[in-house]
Amino acid sequence: MNLSLELKNFLLAEGATEVGFADITNFTPKKGLDIGVIFYITYPKEIIQNMQNAPTQEYVEELVSLNTRLDALGMKCEEFLINNGYDAYAQTKKRLGTDFGEFNSFELPHKTIATRAGLGWIGKSALLITKDYGPALRMSSVLTDAPLDVGTPILKSKCGKCVECKNACFGRAISGKEWNHKLKRNEFYDDKKCERYALKISEENLGKADTVCGKCIYACPHTQKYIKKL
Repeated sequence: MNLSLELKNFLLAEGATEVGFADITNFTPKKGLDIGVIFYITYPKEIIQNMQNAPTQEYVEELVSLNTRLDALGMKCEEFLINNGYDAYAQTKKRLGTDFGEFNSFELPHKTIATRAGLGWIGKSALLITKDYGPALRMSSVLTDAPLDVGTPILKSKCGKCVECKNACFGRAISGKEWNHKLKRNEFYDDKKCERYALKISEENLGKADTVCGKCIYACPHTQKYIKKL
């Protein structure tokens, strides 16, 4: 079994829903670590099914739980690679902290690695969209110098004329413009509008202001297919 398959099977067995590998040579934040390992875990169907009036308390609790599980998975991935003789750095939430920068984004976002690995594309909501689960997932990544088999990058949107997420966004953060890999996020999506609305709706729904919403996740047709699938 080659290293790529061995690592993928390891992460799937540890709880990942999907795993991919990407060439990040041109934009790695860690010199020499030119391969990105990306993995995600999906939200349970029942939690998304109840998000007609997002956000819900169950959604927020699952979000926190997924972040914890993903951090643990990232550390296991890092350990696996180091034990196999390679350098690795897990981009855990704990390590990266809450310093998102000017546009609420890390230096190398997980979803950038995901598109380069061919796992999905960036939707009009600025979330990673996958064919099987829509954006109903959370992800994490590990940077490494291991010679892994990288996927074929997805460099433009597959959303087409769909504007379900835009229509669902009462914060008017989503312009409706389609993503491609040359666009910066703030050219098609306003994170500040999203944040303001999330603080407002979470206060109304949860009794506590927080930067969570989830309306665009629920609205995506790919999410709807996922939660209706038997």
